[in-house]
Amino acid sequence: MMSTYKLLILLLFIAFYSCDSKKVTDIKDYKAFLIQNGDNSVAKEDIAFWTNKLDKTPNEYLYMVKRANAYTNLFSATGKIDYLIDAENDLVNANTLTNYNTSGCLKALAHNYISQHRFKEAHTLLKKAEVLGEKLRGTQKMLFDVNLELGNSTEAEKYLNKIKNFSDFDYLIRLSKWEDHNGNLDSAITYMERATKISESSNTTSLKQWSYTNLADFYGHAGKIDLSYHYYIKALELNPNDAYAKKGIAWIVYSHEKNPEAALNLLNHISSYYYAPDYSLFKAEIAEFIGDEDLKQKAYKTYMSEGNNRLYGDMYNKYNALLYADEMEKPKKAIEIAMYEVKNRPTAQSYDLLAWSYFKDGNLEEANTIVEKHIAGKTSEPDVLYHMAEIYKAVGKTDKVSPLKEELLASIYELGPLAETKIVQL
Repeated sequence: MMSTYKLLILLLFIAFYSCDSKKVTDIKDYKAFLIQNGDNSVAKEDIAFWTNKLDKTPNEYLYMVKRANAYTNLFSATGKIDYLIDAENDLVNANTLTNYNTSGCLKALAHNYISQHRFKEAHTLLKKAEVLGEKLRGTQKMLFDVNLELGNSTEAEKYLNKIKNFSDFDYLIRLSKWEDHNGNLDSAITYMERATKISESSNTTSLKQWSYTNLADFYGHAGKIDLSYHYYIKALELNPNDAYAKKGIAWIVYSHEKNPEAALNLLNHISSYYYAPDYSLFKAEIAEFIGDEDLKQKAYKTYMSEGNNRLYGDMYNKYNALLYADEMEKPKKAIEIAMYEVKNRPTAQSYDLLAWSYFKDGNLEEANTIVEKHIAGKTSEPDVLYHMAEIYKAVGKTDKVSPLKEELLASIYELGPLAETKIVQL
């Protein structure tokens, strides 16, 4: 049990932290981007063009790959899952026509599967492409990505070493991801900054935009909120409809500046043209923060309605498991989803879902066993550390709670305002 004195010190720390949160955003910086002006006509014209080609030559697999690229671009712009599945259908047909014997087609389908969180299937395709040997370096880069997602750290590092080249953008962004995976945030930022400089030198819009949003994410993790905001704005200057950048700004406005109304306005704007179920969960969190139960339940209902679309497959398993465990109080359903995730993607994050679900179901022993065996020391993600701390507290391992609490207090921005009280009470 925490003493009254220690609790007071922690509350004072939180109060100081909150008061010290200076305003970094200005609506004047992004107001011009709140008018959705993209009709995605180019991607739609591309689809029509390649469809016309396919009508005349139905078995030309290159036309299928081209149309799949157009569908993928439309998915990126709108978030509509139907376009990603349309792309998959074209790529499956292209691979069927080439007997799964063309490296480019294999990698294109693997990329699609990665977007759908079908990492094992992507891995199988990439191993076939590796055997073929065509444009091997690109295959090795993707094999790093997939192995890291699957929790195969040794294999991931092997492929990272194969593509080592400190002047290569693709290598640097993967090295950055690897350093972040290992808890070395400063190094991750350094390598992402170098990659960003390369993207700017090449003056390739898509690379710059990707670099800016990822660098913004890293700066946010490091507590450099002003730099995070700066790079989200730079991304919007390249693409005013970048929903991810706008969501990043919404998080700054909500978590750092404690301005939930402005954050909701941003999210409502994004939802007018971009479709992603997890944005509704963000709205639900803000609604809870301001005590608007009606809005919260409406947001959850929207999420469940959108997320139940079978086309999403496994893409929202993490969110679903946490929703069943925390909000819906159906921990056994959460355990079922988490077990599936562990089977398909045995990472520390997947095991965290399982441990937390068991914890919510009252099975503290199983939750603790999973933490000790599969999670402790294997990730530095704040949401996972919070779950670990709660489980340790419940089983009486108070000596392990204190160091986690220190890390969590430094991660309040990432976890959000609702987490503050929970962390103080650990």
